[in-house]
Amino acid sequence: MRKELTIRGLIIGIVITLVFTAANVYFGLKAGLTFSTSIPAAVISMAILRGFRDATVQENNIVQTVASAAGTLSSIIFVLPGLIMIGYWTDFPFWISFWICALGGILGVMYSIPLRRALVTTSDLPYPEGVSCAEVLKDGSSGDSEHARDIEHGRAGLLAVLWGSIVSAVFAVIVATQLFASDVAQTFRIGRRGAVSGYDFALSFALLAIGHLVGLSVGIAMLLGAVIGWGWGVPHFSGIAGDVTTAVATIAQKTWSTKVRFLGAGAIGVSAIWTLLKLVKPVARGLASAMAASRARKAGQADTLPITERDIPIGIVGLVTLACMLPIGWLLGIFGSQSGLGAHLPTLIIGGVVYIVLMSFFVSAVCGYMAGLIGSSNSPLSGIGILVVIGAALLLVMGVKPYVGPDAGKALIAFALFTTAVVFNVAAIANNNLQDLKTGQLVDATPWKQQVALPAPQAGLISSLAKGVISGDIDWSLIEIGALIGVGIVLLDEILARTTKHMRVPPLAVGLGIYLPTSATLMIVVGAVAGWFYDRRADRTSRPEAAKQLGVLLASGLIVGEGIIQVVIAVIKSLSSKPAPLALVGPGFETVGIILGGVTFAAMAFILYRWISRMSPARST
Repeated sequence: MRKELTIRGLIIGIVITLVFTAANVYFGLKAGLTFSTSIPAAVISMAILRGFRDATVQENNIVQTVASAAGTLSSIIFVLPGLIMIGYWTDFPFWISFWICALGGILGVMYSIPLRRALVTTSDLPYPEGVSCAEVLKDGSSGDSEHARDIEHGRAGLLAVLWGSIVSAVFAVIVATQLFASDVAQTFRIGRRGAVSGYDFALSFALLAIGHLVGLSVGIAMLLGAVIGWGWGVPHFSGIAGDVTTAVATIAQKTWSTKVRFLGAGAIGVSAIWTLLKLVKPVARGLASAMAASRARKAGQADTLPITERDIPIGIVGLVTLACMLPIGWLLGIFGSQSGLGAHLPTLIIGGVVYIVLMSFFVSAVCGYMAGLIGSSNSPLSGIGILVVIGAALLLVMGVKPYVGPDAGKALIAFALFTTAVVFNVAAIANNNLQDLKTGQLVDATPWKQQVALPAPQAGLISSLAKGVISGDIDWSLIEIGALIGVGIVLLDEILARTTKHMRVPPLAVGLGIYLPTSATLMIVVGAVAGWFYDRRADRTSRPEAAKQLGVLLASGLIVGEGIIQVVIAVIKSLSSKPAPLALVGPGFETVGIILGGVTFAAMAFILYRWISRMSPARST
């Protein structure tokens, strides 16, 4: 019997999780972004388990499934710090924080079970990070395996991962020394009325690789979103403000963070609702399939189910979900009592539990869809979190605020943030678990064993939204405009679906392009274009799929190298009192760093693609 869910695998996964969670919390609080840890965890796991003769690719998959929680549960930092920012907490109570994460994580796994059948098993979503992780696991455990025989030049695949990792890691280290700039960015004025705009191409091989994996349609959709945000939104709203004295970069950043991001939230909201409506039938089929599998077990026919279809039984899923409602209600009750809202506990507990159950499933489905589309690292969880906190705050305004005094505003804001924190954890785990389950499907893993194993700027934005809704001074017009943009994009996508064979503009990807900074989107667009050109070249070879697979492996390596080295750099930064402990140059080197970094990045990307193209099977004649 093959080894899969093992004690040593769980221990390795837990240790990796502790290290990666610390790094992700640091990055999230520093820059407002976290990174997926699945692929780095898979690489480290393979390095450790390679010393055991009986290690399997499925056991490695369990390790990365456990360790990937580091990149998801750490997203709680996008909400909980808001309780400190509004002055409600002075520190983070350990047990309350622990139970939020634990209960949210359990519910997230439960929700991922019916969603797996809808979004993984019967879906053609690419799941770029899940596929990438599966390729790393397969090639890392190959040799005389069946997979190695399936890919011509199996050694070439391993070299693609290896050199991709080395190049991206070395480049990230040089960026940390500040000899190379981290991005090529510029802000500028448009006209004389104070309108500004700008762009930011992050020099990140990981983002380039994600672009390669997500494909041209998603890349174009994100570019469209960026154009809406920075080609119209930022110039329009900064022009209305008419500030001609403040620094251009400051105006651009402020306009984007206080105006344009809310447009993105509105567009994401409409796109999310549309996506959910389209998922109703697949989710219903997923539930029916899960119930059919449960009946097969009860009839003693469990062995007839394919190994990749053996989930945790749906009956257990239902019981565990219901069981989680009691401690969640208890947590809400404690929090409500401590905040001075004890007289309204029945309303807060019942309403809060119902809201968490429904909204967390909604967000899990939408974010799971986006994880399948562009990867869990770029999931719009924080963007949809804006809608979650607005919804919670609105319900409190309608159901509780009229019956409390004017001094209860802070308590209501805190309760809205606390409820949102639970939803965040459920959605984050479900979102990432779906990516892991896709990896498991590709390496012939057993779903139930995976299911068992399993910045400050964002927190400021979300807490300010809750405060704005409770106090009644939020600018709803921005979200409404964003919603109209979302409707327009949905219509455009549906028209393209009916009039073209391949061209689509995924609405959620457009909303994400508006919502995220260009530093997180433009390089993905570049990668999508580069990947499209590479795939067209691969189509002219004797074995197109094998050639394209080498491109996927190169992209996997690029993500692996940067992911691992960023963990190391984050640890070094966390132990140092200096903002840039690895810096070798000081102020005044920026222009040279941009030239050196930009030219080197472009050159290395070209060399890598040319090299991997030459390693592909011979061209067809």
